[in-house]
Amino acid sequence: MVEVDRRGRRRAQGALETQVLTALHTAGGPVTAGWVRERLAADLAYTTVMTVLARLLAKNAVTRRREGRSFLWTPAADGAGLAALKMRRVLDGEQDRQAVLASFITTLPKDDEQLLRRLLRDADGEG
Repeated sequence: MVEVDRRGRRRAQGALETQVLTALHTAGGPVTAGWVRERLAADLAYTTVMTVLARLLAKNAVTRRREGRSFLWTPAADGAGLAALKMRRVLDGEQDRQAVLASFITTLPKDDEQLLRRLLRDADGEG
């Protein structure tokens, strides 16, 4: 599904998800989809906000709980967490994980490669 802003321009893939997550992070607690819709800069239909929230729920980026007839939504991941979930989803869709990871590492700028190596050492308790 191609996302389009109110001027008919295409949105960057995932931009609306990021906007919704940002709104949820500013909430300071669980909020309704209507609350999220009011905080977004674009004129979006309520159903669009619900669709984005449902996508984020499927990605484990948000949680929800029922309160009365509504759901209250809470972020489970920040922007970095959402990006990590997307990366994991891409990796999970590939048959040769080793080849994908090797290709990813070899295409990183040197600083990012060094950062990744340091993070892996730290995660293993070697750092």
